[in-house]
Amino acid sequence: MNNDQNKRRNFLKKSLISGIALSSIGTSLINPTLAKSASMKLGLVTYLWGKDWSLPELISNCEKAGYEGLELRTQHAHGVETRLNEKERREVKKRFENSSVTCVGYGSNYEYHSPNPNELEANIKGTKEYIRLCHDIGASGIKVKPNRLPEEVSREKTIAQIAKSFSEVGEYAKDYGQLVRVEVHGKVTQQLPVMKAIFDQVSSSNVKICWNSNNTDLMEPGLVGNFNMVKKWLGDTTHIRAFDENDYPFQALLQLLHQAEYNGWILIESHSDPEDKLAAMVAQKETFDKYLKNL
Repeated sequence: MNNDQNKRRNFLKKSLISGIALSSIGTSLINPTLAKSASMKLGLVTYLWGKDWSLPELISNCEKAGYEGLELRTQHAHGVETRLNEKERREVKKRFENSSVTCVGYGSNYEYHSPNPNELEANIKGTKEYIRLCHDIGASGIKVKPNRLPEEVSREKTIAQIAKSFSEVGEYAKDYGQLVRVEVHGKVTQQLPVMKAIFDQVSSSNVKICWNSNNTDLMEPGLVGNFNMVKKWLGDTTHIRAFDENDYPFQALLQLLHQAEYNGWILIESHSDPEDKLAAMVAQKETFDKYLKNL
């Protein structure tokens, strides 16, 4: 073996040893998996859990259970609605600022499939009013949704109308520093190929998908295929059921989010109604932490 070959061999040997050493340090001291998974934060949607709590109760119970965020669903006991005046909105914002809980946003029921132009316009106008509310209370976005594809109108026309409406409210929200989060919702519209068809026509980059953990996520081509189908449009909110409510593959979902370097909220939108909801929240937080450790 000549001198040059010896030098090259020694170089490769040293590089391999250094690589192993650095790998060991990365694993033991700066675990990249834990670092990334820690960016997924747990929060609550005021659906069945929290719908009867006042805003102070909501914030207090989230703090007790270790939840970091709240999505305020419309028409619930918290009373945070567009009827609030400027002073009341400032008070809501201050209440969150003085707590460890983030106001993630507002969960509206606005939808844009109606063939009735007046109804469509009312939904768009209402969305804009709540976008201003989100801005005033220190939130970062509003949840909207598609809900159905009316049979009396062509599928293509309704999809185009929904996409155009999303784009309009998305651009409006941008001026208020808010994100428009589209919940994967509706008997037909929750199917991921339909969501993709809608988002293929959305022109505003300020409109993102809120994954909703529906059973339809598991339809062909399966969870991974459906996730990858819309991954580029995912925003910063993901809705899940309580982990023990069904057999949805939550660990697999969190792994997909982790691989996509998701840096956002995992928001529990439970469909159950336990007597002790605070205890149920604590139990879900423990399960969530276990899932993160398994990533």
